[in-house]
Amino acid sequence: MNNKLTLNQIKEGLEHYVGHRVRLQANKSRKRVVVKEGVIEGIYPSIFVIKIEEENRNPRKMSFCYSDLLTHNVELTLCENDESIVYG
Repeated sequence: MNNKLTLNQIKEGLEHYVGHRVRLQANKSRKRVVVKEGVIEGIYPSIFVIKIEEENRNPRKMSFCYSDLLTHNVELTLCENDESIVYG
């Protein structure tokens, strides 16, 4: 049996975490990794949006596609219990 998730299944799974605070680790380039904390703000057909609030900066939003989770270019961890949100 094929255990691979489709992008639609990843989207449906991520819908349960809207409003939750997450730690985001994103591979931006070969050696550059961004680690931020924010709240999953919205789930859309092709992307999901995380609202990032940092000290001394205006809140901003970062968007990612579901394939970023599938390819592990983006990793999400729930802040409340350090549970990883893993897809792929």
